[in-house]
Amino acid sequence: MSAKVLISGASIGGPALALWLGRNGYDVTVVEKSPAVRAGGQAVDFKGRTHRMVLDRMGIWDDVVAAQTAKTDTRLVDGAGRVKAVIPGEFVGGDVEIARGDLAAVLHAHSAADADYVFDDEIVALRPTTDGVDVSFARRPSERFDLVVGADGIHSAVRALAFGPEEEHVQGLGHYYAVADAAVPTHDLVTELPDGRAVAYGYNEPGRYVALGGSKAPQLFVFRAASADYDRRDVDSQKRFLADHFRDVGWRVPEVLEAALGASEFYLDALARTTMTGYTRDRVALVGDAGYANTLGGFGTGLALVGAYVLAGELVAAGGDHPAALAAYDRRMRPLTKIARSGSAGPFLAPPSGWRIRARDLTFSSPVLFGAMMKLTDFFATDDSLPAYPLR
Repeated sequence: MSAKVLISGASIGGPALALWLGRNGYDVTVVEKSPAVRAGGQAVDFKGRTHRMVLDRMGIWDDVVAAQTAKTDTRLVDGAGRVKAVIPGEFVGGDVEIARGDLAAVLHAHSAADADYVFDDEIVALRPTTDGVDVSFARRPSERFDLVVGADGIHSAVRALAFGPEEEHVQGLGHYYAVADAAVPTHDLVTELPDGRAVAYGYNEPGRYVALGGSKAPQLFVFRAASADYDRRDVDSQKRFLADHFRDVGWRVPEVLEAALGASEFYLDALARTTMTGYTRDRVALVGDAGYANTLGGFGTGLALVGAYVLAGELVAAGGDHPAALAAYDRRMRPLTKIARSGSAGPFLAPPSGWRIRARDLTFSSPVLFGAMMKLTDFFATDDSLPAYPLR
């Protein structure tokens, strides 16, 4: 009898793991608290040989390329709208960039034939036993599984149930970000170049950054704040928190802020990273942001797909020896996730002072500095030591 695996989360890491395990003979169930695969969201990207290898082996590379966004150059402007520097699309968009919702749809389409998707439900309790994990759900009857995988994001319910409270495993980085999807007039701005590249605009004041347009998000706000003075489950509270930090900012920010505060699609959260160096306990494992998040760090989606590949590969290679497979997954992922346990995008996107803003802009104005930064990101995204697992 094939092993029964329950995966929590139907965004990126969950469907990727379901694809691998379902193809290789596992009995896979994916539970997702949303009523359907979530559309929209920020754009995500892949870069380097390792990401390309995983996408190719999954058989989704062509679909990702077909749905990719246009490369977006971000023009960093001053209060009068004068361009000070340009962040090239290759830096923010990697080798290929795709909207998160479009990627989730591709992964669902490729895995749905080999996995049972259960929407509008969630895990509420885990009880490990000697030969499995008894799982209680919010709506469906309890069931026993051989393995449970949390692929349910940085606020993972599976991690809280199996490893302990979020505050023990997630570190806030002192910055916050908000994304909103609302129309802002751009008739006076260049939004597309003759070669098909898109154009976005970024504006800074110390500790604050606003981006308008482009593929990452229609509106993106990044800012430093002393404390999280908002309710994570109350959108109106989040909007007030954002407004308190941007009402006096120049350029076109008042107009952008007004649109964001009226947006129906709005999301705000802290920039944070997980501090875990092990991602398994008993018969429970974590994949993606649930285990190795670094918000806006630029490696999250690629790491999620690599993690799904490694976990599936170790399970198949172990031939049913779950403890050995989970231990090998931990060992293999520890060095791969080192980048997620360091650094923060907050001071880069929203530098704390005028001179730090100018220094950041200089990085993109200097071919030498920019070239060095691109090589560094390629280095962190590539690991040629990944095994060629016996996966179908």
